[in-house]
Amino acid sequence: MHLPNKDVQKKSPDLCIGIIGLGHMGAVFARNLVNDGHRTLVFDRNRSKREGIVGAEPADTLECLKPCDIIFSSLPNDEALSSLTEGKHGLISFLKKGAIHISTSTVSPAISRHLSQLHTENGQSYVAAPVLGNPDLAAARKVFFMVGGAPDSVEKVSPLLNELGQHVFSMGEDPGHANLMKLAANVMIATTLESMGETLALLRKGGIPAELGFEVLTNSLFDSKVHKAYGGKILNERYRPAGMVVPLALKDMRLALTEAENTATPMPFVSLVRDRMVTMMARGWDTLDWSALGLLTSQDASLPSSSDLSDVLPKVSP
Repeated sequence: MHLPNKDVQKKSPDLCIGIIGLGHMGAVFARNLVNDGHRTLVFDRNRSKREGIVGAEPADTLECLKPCDIIFSSLPNDEALSSLTEGKHGLISFLKKGAIHISTSTVSPAISRHLSQLHTENGQSYVAAPVLGNPDLAAARKVFFMVGGAPDSVEKVSPLLNELGQHVFSMGEDPGHANLMKLAANVMIATTLESMGETLALLRKGGIPAELGFEVLTNSLFDSKVHKAYGGKILNERYRPAGMVVPLALKDMRLALTEAENTATPMPFVSLVRDRMVTMMARGWDTLDWSALGLLTSQDASLPSSSDLSDVLPKVSP
């Protein structure tokens, strides 16, 4: 089910909005909210990050977010989300009645269901709204949100989400379904990256320039955004700066495979890609973009690299 788009929804400029976590995505959301005229409070454990959002109010502690009607969290994993939400000094302990916590993090369905219950018990609401898209797309307001939560809460936050992205997909009342959908999408991207890396390596080894092969593939049957954008990173060996670093991608594969095991869903290709990411970690590629699956394939095929990756690639003797 699609939620109404931004053209038919009214903005709520009087909202006080908080942002927890000012990484690549959280910082972009904060800047866009400030530009829209919202009172925006920002918290990150890194002081320079929270003071670096021009026009926002830096929050020195989580408790400074008390005035907020809606709080976004953009955090790397279950542990970070849980530690900032639960406990004596967590978000739940001081968030006002009726306030809504929107988690844009890629986390497990289980943690979303758990936190949703805790928020409800404290008179608050929890909406899972993981994001499809990278920081560049977020800056252009072209990301997609997959949203799960109580219908009235989803209805309240959807105008705000439509300000920040190009479309909101409703995944129903179970917040875990929004997270499962995001994990499934990341599985599709990761397996596509592995497939494109292998294909481009085969073409190069066979004497066909990778640029020509990429042009044929992405201008015929494989013309999706994933093939063009991520395949372009592999083609140009553009693995820095990373949109999603390898450790986070590996975390997502692990979460997806946990759900697969829980539901008795065989996913052999995902298991392979997970192992490929473990290999990347073993090589010290933890700062590279997950599209470096293509680099791994080319290295396995003994193909030369034209990028300046001397800090992570084996040194070649003259």
